[in-house]
Amino acid sequence: MGYKVPFVDLPKHYQELEKELMPVIKDVLFTRADLIMRGDLKEFEEGIARFVGTRYAVGLNSGTDAIFLSLLAAGIGKGDEVITVAHTFVATVAAIHFSGATPVLVDVGRDHNMNVDLIEKAITKKTKAIIPVHLNGRICHMKKIMELAKKHDLAVIEDACQSLGAKFDGQTAGSIGLTGCFSMYPFKILGGPGDGGILVTNDKAIEEKIRLYRDHSLNRKTMEIVNFGFNSRLDNFHAAILNVKLKYLPNWIIRRREVAKIYQDGLRDVKEITLPLILDENPSFHDVFQNYVITCKERDQLAGFFTENGIETLISWRIPMHFHKGLNLNHFKLPETERISREVVSLPMNTEITNDQVQYVVETIRKFYKK
Repeated sequence: MGYKVPFVDLPKHYQELEKELMPVIKDVLFTRADLIMRGDLKEFEEGIARFVGTRYAVGLNSGTDAIFLSLLAAGIGKGDEVITVAHTFVATVAAIHFSGATPVLVDVGRDHNMNVDLIEKAITKKTKAIIPVHLNGRICHMKKIMELAKKHDLAVIEDACQSLGAKFDGQTAGSIGLTGCFSMYPFKILGGPGDGGILVTNDKAIEEKIRLYRDHSLNRKTMEIVNFGFNSRLDNFHAAILNVKLKYLPNWIIRRREVAKIYQDGLRDVKEITLPLILDENPSFHDVFQNYVITCKERDQLAGFFTENGIETLISWRIPMHFHKGLNLNHFKLPETERISREVVSLPMNTEITNDQVQYVVETIRKFYKK
């Protein structure tokens, strides 16, 4: 169906950039034919490293591979345990599984991010890493996580796929742990024309390992294959498009925060729903609102009402990850994760949405609750 308010509006997004993007696309494809491991990729890596505030960045084919290769580069594998959460896309836990390690799941808190008060209880002699997931554009409480990591000598790999530009105490998501992992999937804050990802780090040894892993572990200076690697390169064509988009990222974040404020102001008196933590109520956090997520006990009825009124929404995730039988994770008891899965719904959030469209969403919710 054609929505009055789409969840995202990629056609409009690219139409607004068309005049700037088309010369770049023609240059890459028809003039230079630069498609794999070329200068546009190097430029994008340097741009992301500057934006995040790290020494290095390595373009990969997905955020999933950024997490997976981070684990391998940190020496984590069979017999090791890695702590993370279930309230995330399955890719986070799949990366742990395919590294050979065992995922250990802890529950989330009020902000839908890792409950840091539960981490230490989950640490055993086998624990080698923590993967905090910065969900919906809000960074985890990294001060406490890093204190625990230091105390127990654990690596911290930040799954920042939904939080490019988010900050905690002035530090940008991805710049705090051993590595930071980002996704350039089309619906992300900085989305490309297809799958893509990037890893950032301040550790030279890690950066060198990742550059080898992503290219079949082929040392292109000596032409020696150092070990078995992977095909995980970010396409140069995608990087060229992302270079154009990167300069707009700060303004896109400002716009997302503006949209979030309209939602907050228009819905704060609707007691039947729980809003995200109020903008800037804690100055330690600077949220970028990849998603604007509410919870309510009438979630399914409200979601149906949205559809009836031409509003596209998203539910992440209707089935808690540890409930999927094929993953063999059902021994974890995560009551907050389970509650959120029953009640969560994401409202339309994108930089192309108009204030009138946002207000229409607000009015539709108020109409549902007869406010």
